[in-house]
Amino acid sequence: MKISLPYARTRLEAEVDDARLNGVFTSALPVAAADPEAEVDAALDAPIGSPRLEELARTAHTAVVIASDHTRPVPSKILMPRILGRLRRGNPSIDVTILIATGFHRLTTREELVNKFGEEIVAKEKIVVHDSSDAASLVEAGTLPSGGKLIVNRLVMEADLVCSEGFIEPHFFAGFSGGRKSILPGVVSRTTVLANHCAEFIASPFARTGNLEGNPIHRDMLFAAATAKLRFILNVIIDGEKRIVKAFAGDSVKAHETGCAFLKEIARVRVPESDIVVTSNGGYPLDQNVYQSVKGMTAAEAVCREGGVIVMCASCADGAG
Repeated sequence: MKISLPYARTRLEAEVDDARLNGVFTSALPVAAADPEAEVDAALDAPIGSPRLEELARTAHTAVVIASDHTRPVPSKILMPRILGRLRRGNPSIDVTILIATGFHRLTTREELVNKFGEEIVAKEKIVVHDSSDAASLVEAGTLPSGGKLIVNRLVMEADLVCSEGFIEPHFFAGFSGGRKSILPGVVSRTTVLANHCAEFIASPFARTGNLEGNPIHRDMLFAAATAKLRFILNVIIDGEKRIVKAFAGDSVKAHETGCAFLKEIARVRVPESDIVVTSNGGYPLDQNVYQSVKGMTAAEAVCREGGVIVMCASCADGAG
């Protein structure tokens, strides 16, 4: 049997004796949308639990659009022009800032911004890269349910309208990515990230892949998003080739929950416990560093026999992260 796994911008291949192979397992995602632009437009036309984005923009003088950073394969070249277009359709004079949600990651480079948005948006739009260690750009906004300080990017707290783009995938301690994660950890201080992404919470039996109920990390994130007044999200589910499968837009809680419920039904796969598990982190940009590649390791851990071996295929060209 020949197996092939995503690795950086290419693939790694190997041969396994059929007699030793339990199988090759992938989630049962539907085929990608035939017209991804139309899929996103349809979600924006019928938002979940919220007025349309253009309606929200009518009474706003300033808007911050939070975008994922260089570690996320969000199809921003499709999402961002539509978000900007809807905002300006509702209010041609609205002052828009795109804020890159780096969380505790390194800062995103201009080359990575161009790769993400295209040259036109980078040249024409006001883009700020969040820096979790820049105290001058941050403001204290309250106390998390966990007791940690909530310190948020000042642009977000001062904006009339806050919205975000992103994607939803199973996450090994937040339950699912997307939605509220654009605020925490996306645009908060490193102090807040460390209060939330702490060993105690990650060890919680509720902080697990695909689980939001009772999850202490998710609870903090919801509080942060509500405090920062995240009004509207545009999140997508993507396949292994980073193509849009389904789009969800609207209220930051209701639209996200709808997307998570959809994904939960199709992302599970039964895998027999094995002595050796070979996996990857989905290739670029997800496997740029060791920190991100832990996600693939946790999926393998779930099906690897105690004392077994995980073979993790990740480029980690950016080091530890």
